[in-house]
Amino acid sequence: MAENPPDPPAEHPSLSAATLKERLDAGDSVRLLDVRDRDEFESWHIDGPTVTATQLPFAKFLQAKVTGDVDGLLDDVAGEGPITAVCARGEASAFVAGLLVDHGVDARNLADGMEGWARLYDAHELPTDAATVLQYERPASGCLSYLVVSDGEAAVVDPLRAFSDRYVADAAARDATLRYAVDTHVHADHLSGIRQLASGHGAEPVVPAPAVDRGITFDVTVLPGDGSLAVGSATLEAIPLPGHTTGMTGFRVGDTLLSGDSIFLESVARPDLEAGDDGAPDLARTLYETLTERLAKLPDETVVAPGHRSETTDPAEDDTYTARLGELRDRLPALALDRESFVERLCGDIPPRPANFERIVAINLGTDAADDDTAFELELGPNNCAAAPLRTATCCGVCRVATRPRRSSPAPPRPRRAG
Repeated sequence: MAENPPDPPAEHPSLSAATLKERLDAGDSVRLLDVRDRDEFESWHIDGPTVTATQLPFAKFLQAKVTGDVDGLLDDVAGEGPITAVCARGEASAFVAGLLVDHGVDARNLADGMEGWARLYDAHELPTDAATVLQYERPASGCLSYLVVSDGEAAVVDPLRAFSDRYVADAAARDATLRYAVDTHVHADHLSGIRQLASGHGAEPVVPAPAVDRGITFDVTVLPGDGSLAVGSATLEAIPLPGHTTGMTGFRVGDTLLSGDSIFLESVARPDLEAGDDGAPDLARTLYETLTERLAKLPDETVVAPGHRSETTDPAEDDTYTARLGELRDRLPALALDRESFVERLCGDIPPRPANFERIVAINLGTDAADDDTAFELELGPNNCAAAPLRTATCCGVCRVATRPRRSSPAPPRPRRAG
């Protein structure tokens, strides 16, 4: 691919990542033309139930401009309607969008490309009386984080390093000071922001005791399994939910459970990222106990606010990714299995591991480090922390969330491509 593609041959409209997200949320049909290389596209691309995506490398459009065969390439673009061109940073796709406009095609460019998509961070308020709770969504990965605000104090749960300043600003906008930065467990799919919030903004970093025992090397406040944190007049009550990892801990705020990576809206957590394939069955048994015994103590009316959502997860009517625990008990067939059937099902069809997960874990433990640019590159892509999307009680099997072969070792950071 050319390092510096020529200027677009015509003026062309562009589409921001935020506008694209609004269209996807509204259920509008979206026709994408991704001009990155095949390996980049297959590793990570924008998807969804209303998305039609075609990958054609940028080099083909350079060649078509020379040969005059742009119309021939259009025959290979699936779907109907306006085309949104996509690349890594919005440069090569700007050229392609302009080229298409010159040939009478209704086309636009995704401004800032996939990097702009990765920097998008949306927030919606959860319906709870115990405190003001914001749910943050990173559409590029499906990661969900939470800001709890009450009487001039705030705590952020599972903060992303890339958006550390956002939590502080949003707390200040609600006349609150960020007091705590809390992780539910040692994350394998994104870089935690608790150290940045501690060193740069004075928040107290808090990690559950079993997660600290995995080898965290920096100073944190160790929260016992029956511990709690006072945030203004609200209380964050720790609830051990092991299974995804040994240290996975949820937090209850009033009638809302911040469930981290234990139970999701379409699935349950995967058990292999901490212990590997050999240790996955034991953690799967632990997860089964979490789902059938520990969560059984909570009423059906509990609002579950998970740590991730998949590309197929539908938001609630208030645009949050939440559901009543009673609904999930009926919706997820995994919860109706006996223990050994659950373990066999879960461990027999585990999706691909998150890219670079071993290095991400090391950075989150403090045994490795990365500058901000490297950190951003390391966590690009889907999170893959769920075992499988299980939607209905009549589902007869476990469906994969991805079809790529599983990585047995961490992939190298994705190279920055032109465009």
